[in-house]
Amino acid sequence: MTATASTPGTGASAGIVGHRDLYEDEHGQFREMVAAFVEQHARPHADRWDEEGRVDRSLFTAAAEAGILGFGIPEEYGGGGSDDFRFNAIMGEELARNPVSSGMAGIALSNDIVIPYFTDLTDDEQKARWLPDIAAGRSIVAVAMSEPGTGSDLAGIRTSAVRDGDDYVVNGSKIFISNGQNCDLVVTAVRTGEDPHRGLSLLVIPADSPGFTRGRKLDKIGLHAQDTSELAFQQVRVPSANLLGPEGTGFAGLMNNLPQERISIAAAAVASSEGVLERTLEYVRNRHAFGKPIGSFQNTRFELAEMVTSVRASRAYIDACLVRHNARRLSPEDAAAAKFHTTEQYVDVVGRCLQLHGGYGYMREYRIARDYEDARITTIYGGTTEIMKEIVGRGLGL
Repeated sequence: MTATASTPGTGASAGIVGHRDLYEDEHGQFREMVAAFVEQHARPHADRWDEEGRVDRSLFTAAAEAGILGFGIPEEYGGGGSDDFRFNAIMGEELARNPVSSGMAGIALSNDIVIPYFTDLTDDEQKARWLPDIAAGRSIVAVAMSEPGTGSDLAGIRTSAVRDGDDYVVNGSKIFISNGQNCDLVVTAVRTGEDPHRGLSLLVIPADSPGFTRGRKLDKIGLHAQDTSELAFQQVRVPSANLLGPEGTGFAGLMNNLPQERISIAAAAVASSEGVLERTLEYVRNRHAFGKPIGSFQNTRFELAEMVTSVRASRAYIDACLVRHNARRLSPEDAAAAKFHTTEQYVDVVGRCLQLHGGYGYMREYRIARDYEDARITTIYGGTTEIMKEIVGRGLGL
């Protein structure tokens, strides 16, 4: 396969994105497939999903049928059999650059963040038991780490799993769980020992288990169609056969998957910034004040020149990180740096572009207002900016 010399995010975005050497022809075809899927399956329902705070379960089966869910699952279990993370990046970019519904994030989250637990940490029996339904979109998956009062502190997890014969008995609660209302299987971080790190394990808990309760569907500032929930466990009995890896290895399992989660967020954040800039350029060319386009004012030109240049630099940086990640050479420090840099930039770009829209930027009928709502969480989820800086700082030997 020969890499194309120029593969922008979309034809319309070439002015912001510029030339990219990262992708090959098949990646461009996959991008078109994602865009077509969004137009057919997401756009007609976007407003309703926003109002209901969740997507239809049928979205996952449709995504599986279209080949955009579970492409990292081995073919023998019904998946796409690809370990090329560039497909994940393309999907994240396409959803972020031209946002139609934040509900589509549930599909990307499954691919980038949750499914790797089921492919990388499972034994053969577990793979055969879970992967076919996940690949077909019949089993919707989630990962539950955060708890009320713990935030980013995994060592502070208190949800307990006590061994009782062939089962674990789970008690506790989780918060900020994406896919929480729709999920069928939840990879749950539980405490099986006293040691802050070696006392953590990962259990796959079926949502139909007695004692498993879905709490509130959380009312967020933005990402209104993305299902985010509380979960509670009261004397939930989970077979020991649902343990991922040996007991006490949960912290290592979480740490192994977090760099991919963070580079996924970073790639989407850059694409989001590009999309915001593209839409703002169109607006300032067509919006007139004092008898001429507001894009002709020096302040507007300078603002956009600064932002476009900065985002282009971030695109080059993230593309290099994606190459390293695809070669399994991206360090946790690299992923943390990419995550905090690009998400902080995204928040900055949205704020400055909203200002260029003037009063119209505060109206939700304009996409920039919803971008403003959606952007803020990116510096928090997947690890706050402060935690990311701590990881990078420690990597410097400080």
